Amino acid sequence: ARLVEARDLHVQQAALTGESMPAEKEARPDDAATPLNERRDMVFLGTSVVSGTATAVVVATGRKTSFGDIAARLAARAPETEFERGIRQFSLLIMRTVFFLVLFIVVARIALHRGALESLLFAVALAVGLTPEFLPMITTVTLGKAAVRMAAAKVIVKRLPAIENLGSIDVLCSDKTGTLTAGTMSLDRSVDAGGASATRPHTLAHVNSRFETGIKSPLDEAILASPAADAESGKKVDEIPFDFERRRSSIVVEQGAGERLLITKGAPEGVLAIATSYEAAGGTQPLDEAARARACATYETLSETGLRVLAIAWRKVDTREAYDTKDERDLVLAGFLAFSDPVLPDAAATVAALARDGVSVKIVTGDNERVARHVCGQVGLDLTTVVLGDAIDSMTDTALEHVAEQATLFARVSPAQKNRILLALKRRSHVVGFLGDGINDAPSLHAADVGISVASAVDVARDAADIILLERSLGVLHTGILEGRKAFGNVTKYVLMGTSSNFGNMFSMAAVSLFLRFLPMLPVQILLNNLLYDLSQVTIPTDNVDDTYVREPQRWNVRTIRNFMLLIGPVSSLYDFVTFFALLHVFHASEGLFQTGWFVESLATQTLVIFVIRTA
Repeated sequence: ARLVEARDLHVQQAALTGESMPAEKEARPDDAATPLNERRDMVFLGTSVVSGTATAVVVATGRKTSFGDIAARLAARAPETEFERGIRQFSLLIMRTVFFLVLFIVVARIALHRGALESLLFAVALAVGLTPEFLPMITTVTLGKAAVRMAAAKVIVKRLPAIENLGSIDVLCSDKTGTLTAGTMSLDRSVDAGGASATRPHTLAHVNSRFETGIKSPLDEAILASPAADAESGKKVDEIPFDFERRRSSIVVEQGAGERLLITKGAPEGVLAIATSYEAAGGTQPLDEAARARACATYETLSETGLRVLAIAWRKVDTREAYDTKDERDLVLAGFLAFSDPVLPDAAATVAALARDGVSVKIVTGDNERVARHVCGQVGLDLTTVVLGDAIDSMTDTALEHVAEQATLFARVSPAQKNRILLALKRRSHVVGFLGDGINDAPSLHAADVGISVASAVDVARDAADIILLERSLGVLHTGILEGRKAFGNVTKYVLMGTSSNFGNMFSMAAVSLFLRFLPMLPVQILLNNLLYDLSQVTIPTDNVDDTYVREPQRWNVRTIRNFMLLIGPVSSLYDFVTFFALLHVFHASEGLFQTGWFVESLATQTLVIFVIRTA
């Protein structure tokens, strides 16, 4: 809705932007180029009024709203993940190989005047022998055991395939608030006008916040959560409430000797404009141009480090029944309070550990760039390239792909822009995980290869996520990624063993069947051989994993599987050809002895591949 009139209106729109502080709104039209989520003359479905009143004209409803756009994206089919793409490509490889093998054997044997039905049954048995039919069972058991281990490490898996995707992640995109930071405001420091540490501003602010009526802002809660000396004395006389034009609030209190004090807190620009003096070590000093410049430099420096700043000022007032905004004049500047959303204790160490293990972290946030820069600096992320939301709107998809790979921080981005960033990275063949906990994160959680949320997240985010962290810690996520790589390693063992050894065995049968006047192995023996060989691999899910699988992201690589199959398969066939020679020319084997002798040798040599394949 577009605001027509507004008075002291503050709206909590964290659901759309991730911004923890309520947004100030006014009826004055914004520039049309301003991103929708930053418009101060608009209010949105899914947000809530914290204070003030307004009249607005509805301009969009349902799916046409920002909130509706999120719902529409969640209802859409999720893009193909790395795991789904790998399984599809592997299935196509097996299908093409089986098709060629069956066709070749049937055509070749019929051309050599062998029985058509016998040739067809033999070819179909070979096709079944080449198919890794235990793959669904091996995969499910492996992922199931990994999910149990991850649950013990406080990582809950909602969808088993997400474990393999988790092990393949090479880019982790994270919303800042609530994932790298605690998601709550805390008092960082209390300083005087020159920036030196001082308790007086905090004491005065504590009195103001304690007596202030209405809904407490997150900054008020942070002030009151931090005890202040001599802040409990005094009695409230009157209040001059906050409004958008002044951007400050004042409380009049009466202290012990009947002395009344007006205490003002608010935006530094507004408070400095009505201050005429400041507190210094030698007492109250005039706020001349030089002193005012120093005070401005103090709060600007604090703001540039990502802190939110309030100015605190006071003056003595006469005794009377009521006070109004005209009394907010000739104030004495006590100093400034700076607030931060603290970074989680293990965030920096875990970001470094993820980088060491091949996962680059990118921050994608709806918050402003100053705050985001501060947080990224604290966790050790590269700030060479910072991309803002309005810049993303002017980029083509191709340009965004290049920028998304290079940049580490994306600030002031909308849910739709987050989606574009994730899809751009996926088009560059990255496996992308997204960590978020707000409604605005839900489309990105849906679009990522792995959507990761926390137990304290909103319901929509938890529903859209594949992985839920029971503890708000990147360290827990890192543990989950390593478990995903271990699971991937064990599944890969089965795939490589099945394709290479089975292919070699089937290759040998196909080759020798063209020269023998009888079948080298009966169809029932082929199927039994395949079953017993697969049974020997059911312990793979409990196997240890080589360190090479854990230290870097693991991905389905059909080219590697195909090359391994074409190399190791024929190598294993060499043992078969030696066996054929021995059976025919040393033992002068009959049909039954040949088939039985090769059945035993084939099963033994296939099973030995297990010991070859356990490490890279």
